[in-house]
Amino acid sequence: MNKNDFIKFMIECEALLFGDFTLKSGRSSPYFVNTGRYDNGKSLKTLCSYYTELIEQNQTDFNVLYGPAYKGIPLASITATMLESFPKVSFNRKEVKDHGDTGSFLGHIPQNGDRIAIIEDVTTAGTSIKETIELLKKLNINAEIVALFISVDRMEKGINTDISATKQISKEYGIPVYSIIKTSDIVDYLKKSNNEYAEKIQEYLNQYGAKEE
Repeated sequence: MNKNDFIKFMIECEALLFGDFTLKSGRSSPYFVNTGRYDNGKSLKTLCSYYTELIEQNQTDFNVLYGPAYKGIPLASITATMLESFPKVSFNRKEVKDHGDTGSFLGHIPQNGDRIAIIEDVTTAGTSIKETIELLKKLNINAEIVALFISVDRMEKGINTDISATKQISKEYGIPVYSIIKTSDIVDYLKKSNNEYAEKIQEYLNQYGAKEE
């Protein structure tokens, strides 16, 4: 997997932006990752091909690919068509529907014995991922969450800890987290072109980055 090609692709799609952004965690960041900018068939197919390669490289055994609403829905749907195993696809509603097709889940409803992999865009403090895991646990079924696949690991501290959000998730829930790239890869890429944001992002990591990264 060529990480530089992926970063270049993100920039071309304007999925990787530079400026001043307030994140869900409340932190002010000099860069922002928005998979909502992959807004056509070609870019979505390219993005999901990277996810497919990431999944296949790590040889994770699962039968359900779960994409949290909203950005995870197309990621799970398209990536599932690219994998040789053709896993079932599951995702959730933001609001529970009380008529017709009721409940919080759409597509495949997780069942006993399922091995579930979660596919997401990015993790910063791990807040949204934890919400997803807790939602799945509320089903009270004998299913296992076996992996989390993300496009960018921002390498930042988790909630009330000095370790990274990805390591905090792994430690708390026993789930391995795999990313296409890390923020350090973005910094290295920008340094090669003398982009001013290489230094700004490095300074951001110096402030909010996990100590062990």
